[in-house]
Amino acid sequence: MTVTSDRDAVRLSTAPEPVAPRPERRQSLTAPLRRTWRQLTSMRTALLLLFLLALASVPGSFLPQRGLNPVAVQQYFVDHPTLAPLLDRVYAFDVFAAPWFAAVYLLLFVSLVGCLSLRVRLHAKALVSPPPAVPRVLARMPESARWESDVAPEQAIEQIRSVLRRGRWRVARTDLALSAEKGYLRETGNLLFHISLVALLIGIALGGLLGFQGTVLVKEGDGFANTVLAYDDIKPGRRFDADGLVPFSFVLDDFQGTYADDGKALTFLAKLRWSGEDGGEPQPYDLRVNHPLVVGGAKTYLLGHGYAPRVRIVDVEGNVLEQTVACLPQGPTFLSTCTIKVPDAAGEQLAFEGVFTPTTVQDPETALVTSVYPAPDHPALTVLGYRGDLGLDSGTPASVYNLEDRSGLVPIGDGKTPQKLLPGQTWDLPGGGSLTFVETTEWATFQVTQDPGKQLALIAGVGMVLGLCLSLFVRRRRLWVRLSTPGGNHPSGRTVVEVAGLARSGSDAFTAEFAGLSDRLRQLAPPRPADAAPTTEEDR
Repeated sequence: MTVTSDRDAVRLSTAPEPVAPRPERRQSLTAPLRRTWRQLTSMRTALLLLFLLALASVPGSFLPQRGLNPVAVQQYFVDHPTLAPLLDRVYAFDVFAAPWFAAVYLLLFVSLVGCLSLRVRLHAKALVSPPPAVPRVLARMPESARWESDVAPEQAIEQIRSVLRRGRWRVARTDLALSAEKGYLRETGNLLFHISLVALLIGIALGGLLGFQGTVLVKEGDGFANTVLAYDDIKPGRRFDADGLVPFSFVLDDFQGTYADDGKALTFLAKLRWSGEDGGEPQPYDLRVNHPLVVGGAKTYLLGHGYAPRVRIVDVEGNVLEQTVACLPQGPTFLSTCTIKVPDAAGEQLAFEGVFTPTTVQDPETALVTSVYPAPDHPALTVLGYRGDLGLDSGTPASVYNLEDRSGLVPIGDGKTPQKLLPGQTWDLPGGGSLTFVETTEWATFQVTQDPGKQLALIAGVGMVLGLCLSLFVRRRRLWVRLSTPGGNHPSGRTVVEVAGLARSGSDAFTAEFAGLSDRLRQLAPPRPADAAPTTEEDR
C-alpha cells in the first residue's frame, strides 16, 4: 500500500487514536476562582494590601476627621469652599469609615487568614514528619567531620541518639544512620507573629464597631452618671448600642494637684465616691493619672483639670444666684479664660467674661494681670460685665465658655476697665446688682472608655513580640550521623563515623555549634589514635 497523505499514515499506525480532552464545565468555571484565591492569599498580596492600608490612612493624619473634630471639619469647608466638597465625596473627612478603607481592611484580613491557613497546615505536617533522610555524600555539606573509632556501631549509634534527644533534637534512626533537626520554633514564632497580627486587626475592628469613648467635665462637689446625655463629648463605635453602657456613677469630692518650684506638675489626684449598678454604699477611690477606675467593662481615666471660681450674683431685684464657673486654662501657669452667663437675672440678663489667675501678679503700669504659678497661692478673678439679651432664645447653639454674640449686650460701666476681685470681694454693678467672688474650686475632665477588643489587642501585641523574638533568635538547623563498617583492607571492628550539618539560618553561629557537637560525639565514639585529629578535605 502506498502512503500518499498524513491521513493514510495515521491509519497505518498501531498507536491508539488520540482522544481530544473534553472540557469539564465545572473545572472551567472554578479555575478563575482558584487562581484568584491563590493570588489573594499569597504573601506578596498581603504585603501589598498592608502597604495600601497604611497609604489609605495618610489622609486621616493631615485632614480633620468628623469623628474626632467636627468643628475643624466645618472650618475646613469655610476655608476651602471648592476643595472640601470634592474631598468629602471620597470620604476624606471620614477616612476610617470609608467603604474603600473597609474594603482594603477586609481584603487584608482575608489574605492573611488564607495565607496563614496554608502555612499552618504545612508547619503542622512538618512537625509530625521525620527529619530529612541522610544524604548520600555527607562531605558535601557546609559542615562535616569524619573519623574512625573502635566502638561497636550499634552501641555508638544509640549513645549518639540519646545525646541528641537530650539536646532537644528531633531524631529519626534508619539502620546505622541518624537524621536530626532542631529550631522548629522559628517557623512557629513566624506564624505566631502573623496570627497575632490578624488577632490585632480583629481587636481594632471590635473597638471601632462596638467601642465607646466619652469625656465629661465635673466640678468639685458635682456628680456624674454613666449615660449618653451626661457626656460633654462622645465617640461611639459604628455599631455601639447605648444600652451597652456600664451602669455606674461617681461624685468628685476633691481634686488635688501638687507642683514643683518651677511650676512643673508633680501629682494629680481626684478623690471620688463611686457606686455600681446595685446602687449600694458609695466606695471611695483615689483616681490618678494612668490609674483608672474600672467598673465592669468601663474604665474612667483622669484627663485634665482646671479652676472653677464660685461666684454670687445679686440682680437688680435682690435675687441671689450662685454659680461655679469652669474656666479654661491657657498655659502652664493656668491663666484661664472665664465666661459667666446669668440668663435668670431679673430685668436685663447679665454676662461677665475675663480671666482667672491662680497666682496673680499685676503690672503696676498697664494694670494687666497674669499668673506666675499654677497653684492657687494668690487667686483673682478679673472680669468685664455686660447687660442685655444673651440670645439664648434664638435656637442657635451657643458655647458656655465664651460670648459669641455681643450684639444684644451693652457694657457695664465704661466697658474698658476690668474689675479684679480677690476671694470674698464684691463688685457693686453700676445700675444695680453685684458680683462676688466667693471662693476657688477646681474641676477635672474624665474619659470613660469601653473597648471590647482591648484585651484581644493586648494579647495579640504580646503574641507579636513573642513571635518576633522566636523568629529572630531561634535558628533552624539539621544534623546527620552515619556509622559504617568498611571492608577491604580495614581491620575488622573498625567503625567509620560521619557527621554533617546544615544551618537553614544563622550559618556563622552554627559553625561553632557544630564544632561543639562534633567534640561531644568524639567522646562517645573516640577516634583511633592515628585518626584523633579532625580530617581535612584533602585527607577525605
